[in-house]
Amino acid sequence: MSLFRPTTVLLFAILVMAPIAVSARPAIATPERLLFDALNRERASLGLPMLFWDDSLASAARQHAERMAQQNTLSHQLPGEPDLQTRAAGAGARYSVIAENVAVGPNPAVIHNGWMHSPGHRANILSSQVSVVGIAAVQGSIGLYAVQDFSMTVPNLSLEQQEQQVVPLLAARGLQIIAANRDARKSCDSDRGFGASRPALVARYETANLKGLPVELEQKIQSGNYRAAAVGACSVDGGGGFTQFRITILLY
Repeated sequence: MSLFRPTTVLLFAILVMAPIAVSARPAIATPERLLFDALNRERASLGLPMLFWDDSLASAARQHAERMAQQNTLSHQLPGEPDLQTRAAGAGARYSVIAENVAVGPNPAVIHNGWMHSPGHRANILSSQVSVVGIAAVQGSIGLYAVQDFSMTVPNLSLEQQEQQVVPLLAARGLQIIAANRDARKSCDSDRGFGASRPALVARYETANLKGLPVELEQKIQSGNYRAAAVGACSVDGGGGFTQFRITILLY
């Protein structure tokens, strides 16, 4: 970076994630409901937040459970089938974390007990990194094929809505918010889109949670070298699946 260039550009990412509730309980009284209630009892017993039901994940889980039942095969991906990430995205899920449990057994109680005695499956059920779940159970010739798809969901927000969530964070840190979001958006991928007033620092980051700022940016703000800020949300390719927000902040 040139010593004669007044603008510093920071690039970093934060991975703090927050849950988005879809529905507290599935409106069903079936094996899926039994498995859903069982996993939330386990979480409650350890003081973990309950998982919410997600219809998109449930749809992806059902498609996979039906395939396993038809082929009488237990697998996370059957021949010719898309992987978990693609199945979830195709069903409309937006996520920053995704995981899956599969099993076959005589009934939900046995299946849940088996999962809780398997380290990997238990870790998914008790993970603090997921907020929602979709579950499907389909009867096959050798038993009940069950699928639990877990994720940390990401809300579908417009660029303006994203900016509105970040602005209060900066204002709370004593920065004056200036109406330069167009300049900030122009600098999403370049440091040449500024208006007449060139910022002293450009910070770009990606996150699934807009309720906090990256540690590096916090440190820069706390230095006392900046008095004003502008926020720009950047477009992200793709309409679903793995999702992160891209934010640019101009500090003056």
